Amino acid sequence: MAKNRTVYVCQQCGSESAKWFGKCPDCGEWHSAVEQIIEKSSRANIGDKNRSSAIKPIALKSIQSEKVSRVTTNISELDKSLGGGLVPGQVILIAGEPGIGKSTLLTQVADSLSGKKNFLYVSGEESVNQVKLRAERLKLDSGNIHLLNETNIDNILASAKELVENDLSAVVIDSIQTMYTDDLSGMPGSVGQVRETAYRIVRFAKSSQIPIFVVGHVTKGGSVAGPAVLMHVVDTVLWFEGDKTLPVRLLRAVKNRFGPTDEVGIFSMDSSGLESVSNPEKLFMSHDQDESPGRALASVMQGTRPMLIEIQALTVPTKMAYPKRIAQGIDSKRFELLLAVLTKHANLPLNDYDCYLNIAGGITLKNDPSADLAVALSLASSYFNKPLPKKTIAIGEVGLLGDVRKVISHDKRVKEAKRLGYTNVISVQKYPNINKSISLLRK
Repeated sequence: MAKNRTVYVCQQCGSESAKWFGKCPDCGEWHSAVEQIIEKSSRANIGDKNRSSAIKPIALKSIQSEKVSRVTTNISELDKSLGGGLVPGQVILIAGEPGIGKSTLLTQVADSLSGKKNFLYVSGEESVNQVKLRAERLKLDSGNIHLLNETNIDNILASAKELVENDLSAVVIDSIQTMYTDDLSGMPGSVGQVRETAYRIVRFAKSSQIPIFVVGHVTKGGSVAGPAVLMHVVDTVLWFEGDKTLPVRLLRAVKNRFGPTDEVGIFSMDSSGLESVSNPEKLFMSHDQDESPGRALASVMQGTRPMLIEIQALTVPTKMAYPKRIAQGIDSKRFELLLAVLTKHANLPLNDYDCYLNIAGGITLKNDPSADLAVALSLASSYFNKPLPKKTIAIGEVGLLGDVRKVISHDKRVKEAKRLGYTNVISVQKYPNINKSISLLRK
């Protein structure tokens, strides 16, 4: 067997060197050298035109389709994000800010999947006693969960192979940035170490058909730490997000080779861990939304699921030259745009008012214009100091010309709203412009 050796490769031009370099001698790029493992025998065969056995392509129509068998985690919102459950050999990268609940979620997954099979939980950041304390806090005590405090990926995979023979259900590696291999000289968390350990994890998962959860750190910019290849080699990337001061947590599928990428799992964090939320309206809506001015309901899409949220607005007269414009949960530029539309096309003198807006429950609307009409109506309701009619929900995008436009999955949103008892729907079908919809408050 040929012995492996390492070289430093420039990530910009591909220049190789036996030693580390700060500045690439060929392209002049700084800090682009990454240590990689190469095999002499494999490099010698590259481009060999006289090879006796050539790999032949396979016709697509000759390949028989195989039905993907999934394993449920018994955590409904996680299964929804995964597209129906775990696939054998699937590698799942879970990323999120520190303290958001990644380890808590995976500890609950370990307990759920370790009923009749073994489960390996590898912790490179916490001791086994710390993991035990978290399990006790979550009131979990499964005897089939095996803990391993190790950061050498080769030792970890060797331990996992032994458990495979004893019926292993899945593996958790927390986290990929703490793993390393002795074949490379870089520190754990370096580009070369993260890439090589990720490759070895994927090879083990595919060969053993064991699903593996991998925890990934995030940078200050909000992206997954490490090389971009980390997100490419894994099968699924789940993004765990939410405000740590609030109980709501969202699990978004950013990439999924075995399912859709438009699914979102919703959880509620409490002292006993994460709980799947099947009716998210309970978290984002108050029971007396029909009683106060400045409130409006909107229907937004979280994945393929319509969800009702409450929008609260407050307008206060001001004598300042520059009135305040403060919005939480919505893009501030979008908020200012809607204020301008109300001033121009609805003749509301909001230039003399401080305007405040809040999306109840701590949820943040990202690139979803379907709540425009509800935002506009909540501001108008606060201005006129008059509540909207009971059982009212607003669905629609507001244009710069004051027109109301139909949004994606409009019928699905309306159906969900009526199921929850909100029969008075304000949308483009009855109110084609913003001025006509606000006429409900002028009466």
